[in-house]
Amino acid sequence: TPRARRGARGWSPRAPLLPALIFTILVTQLPFLFTIFYSLRSWNLLRPDSGTFAGLDNYAYVLTDAQFLGAALNTVVITASCVLISMAIGIGLAMLLDRRFAGRGVVRTLLITPFLIIPVATALLWKTTMFDPVFGLLGFVLTPFGLGEVNWVSQYPVVSVVTALVWQWSPFMMLLVLAGLQSQSRDVVEAGQVDGANRWQMFTGITLPHLRRYIELGVLLGSIYVVNTFDTIYMMTQGGPGTASSNLPFYIYQRTFLGFDIGQSAAMGVIVVIGTIVVATLALRLIFRTFMSDQEAKP
Repeated sequence: TPRARRGARGWSPRAPLLPALIFTILVTQLPFLFTIFYSLRSWNLLRPDSGTFAGLDNYAYVLTDAQFLGAALNTVVITASCVLISMAIGIGLAMLLDRRFAGRGVVRTLLITPFLIIPVATALLWKTTMFDPVFGLLGFVLTPFGLGEVNWVSQYPVVSVVTALVWQWSPFMMLLVLAGLQSQSRDVVEAGQVDGANRWQMFTGITLPHLRRYIELGVLLGSIYVVNTFDTIYMMTQGGPGTASSNLPFYIYQRTFLGFDIGQSAAMGVIVVIGTIVVATLALRLIFRTFMSDQEAKP
């Protein structure tokens, strides 16, 4: 029939993608379904008599667990602080690199370098070379101000983690903003200069609105990656002191591989996935709305 032929023609271009689709479903969706199944059971590997059906008891316990709520708060603080500070630094560096000066290529390469270092090496670098209270460079610089012997990792663990993450993610934000700056129409900039606008007015009235989509994209991508931070916390603070610097991925790791509580850790994972999907969906809608409005505004 004509409808069947149209359906066959519609599927024929998509047929080569079916193996990749099936592989993606097997790798991502089946483990998530097993996670949901485990989250409905009371299963602790240290208790041989566990493994019974618990319904929503694990979710009720997790949502009232003070340590889980504290890890969720740390996740929000670490993610928001890292993304916002990195974006502010990235905008400043991009504005500098958008100008012509001798050695700009070398400076750009050096500024990108922190993003190319693996997170484990970044964490060890900041923990041993910068924050060490005896041999650290930060203590040496702050000694004249009476802060030379401060153990930053132990006394200010969240600040230490955020500092290392900001150092790592600022180059990424800089590249996004720099791409936006270089796509800006020079005619608009020259028109603003002819009208007598100063640098601050040019930045707030012309450059910043143009960079909005790039800033939103950087915030979204940075949040998705930073919210899953594990290696930096594991190498620098181990979630301590106590659980003072634990975020949700690290706390789930503790409950799974140190507490052996499969049911509750699976419930935590499901809650984190649902929360991440909700936030990412809202952010994507905001970005798509911005792109669509910009396209409609073009003649």
